[in-house]
Amino acid sequence: MSRALMPNLLTPQDLEPNWRWEGKLPASGHMSVDFERRIDHDRLRRYRLARTRQSLKNSNAGSLLLFDVNNIRYVSATKIGEWERDKMCRFCLLTGDDSPYVWDFGSAAVHHQKYSDWLEPDHCLAGVVGMRGTIPPEFGLMRKYAKMIAQLIKDAGMANMPVGVDYAETAMFHALKEEGINVVDGQQIMLAAREIKNWDEIQLLTQAASMVDGVYHMIYEELKPGIRENDIVALSNKMLYEMGSDDVEAINAISGERCNPHPHNFTDRYFRPGDQAFFDILQSYQGYRTCYYRTFNIGRATPAQNDAYVKAREWIDASIAMIKPGVSTDKVAEVWPTAESLGFPNEDAAFGLQFGHGLGLALHERPIISRAVSMDHPMEIQTGMVFALETYCPAADGYSAARIEEEVVVTEDGCEVISLFPAEELPIANRY
Repeated sequence: MSRALMPNLLTPQDLEPNWRWEGKLPASGHMSVDFERRIDHDRLRRYRLARTRQSLKNSNAGSLLLFDVNNIRYVSATKIGEWERDKMCRFCLLTGDDSPYVWDFGSAAVHHQKYSDWLEPDHCLAGVVGMRGTIPPEFGLMRKYAKMIAQLIKDAGMANMPVGVDYAETAMFHALKEEGINVVDGQQIMLAAREIKNWDEIQLLTQAASMVDGVYHMIYEELKPGIRENDIVALSNKMLYEMGSDDVEAINAISGERCNPHPHNFTDRYFRPGDQAFFDILQSYQGYRTCYYRTFNIGRATPAQNDAYVKAREWIDASIAMIKPGVSTDKVAEVWPTAESLGFPNEDAAFGLQFGHGLGLALHERPIISRAVSMDHPMEIQTGMVFALETYCPAADGYSAARIEEEVVVTEDGCEVISLFPAEELPIANRY
């Protein structure tokens, strides 16, 4: 029987990240082929489960009960479509060294039994709890599954240990408490597991970034008067899904007088000659996310707009230069301007403008880099982490602004940028 069919028989080798830093990070084709070794999905699944078990053993918990779909995918490698993300209808249990249990939406459990041969078939169960309260707690589903979960934990010999829960509906917490389960913060256990990416995760993140490279070239060609922000959003969604994206989470499209302050959304505003415009493309390929800003000017740029771009570029370059193993996140945050220097009353008001965050199955993973949190609570940067680093600079004209974001992989002696659409100088689309 193959190791893929024996999900609880992991070895120490499954924790090996299998990095290959000797050349440029590859962005391989997206198909499976016989003439190149690309993504090794069995190795990816074993690595993620091994990392989770290791993180669980490093905690005071004996089991993990997961409702966050990113955590469910990380542990069980199951996914039933992006519509699941806000439903709170699926859950997963990992008890010690046992293989994961997955309760899924109706017939999806049967599908897993048939096609997900890395899971034990009798651990793929149909089940649903509250669906964000639309199934009332008095219906009894939460009590039913809390009892089942408590029994499985007891059978695994973990009844006297806390259970890490990432998040759940309030009524589910009450049902677990009634079964005598001591709930602790499982999200931190999972985020610790997900910090260090193996070679397959890094390749998937690079492939996802390569898709956005192409979308930015399309945007560069399309930006002109007569086109609206939402037109660019529509074209980008179409292109990404045609390229194989499994979720276009959001596309920010901000232009002209909307650039300052940054509204973090898009409208039906028409682009005008001389507009500064910036975009953020948040999408995933096989679950692995992008967060990748670019700024353009339409037709021409003023000295104030150019100055803002140069400053944003200097700040992003300074932070990239700091990213290497052993550096703490406060040292990276120090190279960014203070909130007050940008006209904000405090760091909370400027949160997310000079910002770094881990990138993986979720858009925001650990560590977070920000003056609002990193100065007092620094974390160490480690090989195999993947970050998105983003800066923002308002222009002296009072309404324009530049926004740049780069994705970087932490290598053995520094980092490599994987967001490659040119951004060293301000791009002028359809120059007059």
